[in-house]
Amino acid sequence: MPANLPFPAANRRRFLAGTGSAFAALVASGCSTAPRIATALTGSGYGPLQADPAGYMDLPRGFSYRVISALGDAMDDGGTVPDKADGMGCFDLGGGKIALVRNHELITTDDAGGDIAAGFDRREGKVLPGGTTNLVLDANTLDIERQFRSLGGTIRNCSGGVTPWGSWLTCEEAPVRPGERYGDGLGKDHGWVFEVPADASALVNPEPLKAMGRFNHEAAAVDPATGIVYLTEDRDDSMLYRFVPAVRGKLSEGGKLQALKLTDGTRDSRNWDGIEMPVARKYAAEWVGIQDVESPGDDLRQQGAAKGGLLVARGEGIHLGDGEFYFCATNGGAAKLGQVFRLVPGRGGAADTLELFFESSSPDQFNYGDNLTVGPNGHLVVCEDQYTDVVTNHLRGISPQGQAYPIALLHEQTELAGACFSPDGRTLFVNAYSPAKTLAITGPW
Repeated sequence: MPANLPFPAANRRRFLAGTGSAFAALVASGCSTAPRIATALTGSGYGPLQADPAGYMDLPRGFSYRVISALGDAMDDGGTVPDKADGMGCFDLGGGKIALVRNHELITTDDAGGDIAAGFDRREGKVLPGGTTNLVLDANTLDIERQFRSLGGTIRNCSGGVTPWGSWLTCEEAPVRPGERYGDGLGKDHGWVFEVPADASALVNPEPLKAMGRFNHEAAAVDPATGIVYLTEDRDDSMLYRFVPAVRGKLSEGGKLQALKLTDGTRDSRNWDGIEMPVARKYAAEWVGIQDVESPGDDLRQQGAAKGGLLVARGEGIHLGDGEFYFCATNGGAAKLGQVFRLVPGRGGAADTLELFFESSSPDQFNYGDNLTVGPNGHLVVCEDQYTDVVTNHLRGISPQGQAYPIALLHEQTELAGACFSPDGRTLFVNAYSPAKTLAITGPW
């Protein structure tokens, strides 16, 4: 099972009932015993950050990091590790092996790390540099056994999501057409989702999943109970979408694309012009159909808004916890510092519900959350994506009660991205965007 699918972690309601459920969650996820639970449940998260002697990443006491892959490292296909490492998923391959599938958010003029043999699109005779790399690791030592290009010819592969059937959905944050913006010399429209198997051994056939819509894609998450894919969009006036496949588990066979609408008529979740959505209030939700999904005019969000769809401020990372999805709105909130929403799919005929789970009021609390995941203890782990004159990007934890705390501070002016846990819950993998590095962080998760 992909490691990014739900651990049996405590959700907020269970968490508030006592620490017993947190203990059960840690045992079930393969983590061990009481010291870890006590650490995870302190008021300040894992405790104060300790200065890194190497000056790269500060972590709490008991945690350590290791760089397992970096820009320019030689890969097994003759190329080198490309830059702009973004979204990423972790998978159990069996036989003591795990795989990471890593996005590279490269535009048409970026270096690909060597020529790519085949891909979705070309410019000036060369396959476009965007796409994914796969890393195969020993599950015990975390040593890389192979790393190679698995998808090429795409643009700005930002984030994505794992599937229950063992693949990574890599999303183009680039609804560009030939001749538009950095589209000079392109042969095809872009802004699609592509699927990359975790057990790929070489470049995959780049088939765009056009029924999932052409827009400024960010991330994806699959509900294993239904096969429905939930999709975020990185725009100030974005929508939250879902894709209902015609055949569960076979996204290439088409389906229906829909946008989220709140049944009480609330139209704006951003809270930029007064508090329209207070924290912790639950709203019943429904889904409205999107018709022209290939969107030559890049207007899917306008289609959704015309039907009462809910406006979201830069929807980014989305991840499935214990039967509920969490997603970031990067510059949402009255302070424009970020929000986290909680979407609970209805079961047995019940309506879906949406709740504003967290909203930041201070940059010291939480500043521009982007990719996120759910840890073995049920806490969120959120990657900050803020570019300022001061190096400030953290990994932030958010407890089931909605309390934010620091997990790591990166001493380099770049974003953190792609956070995902190993199948046993003992290691958090995360990317530093540029210069690209993939880190393995171990400790009392």
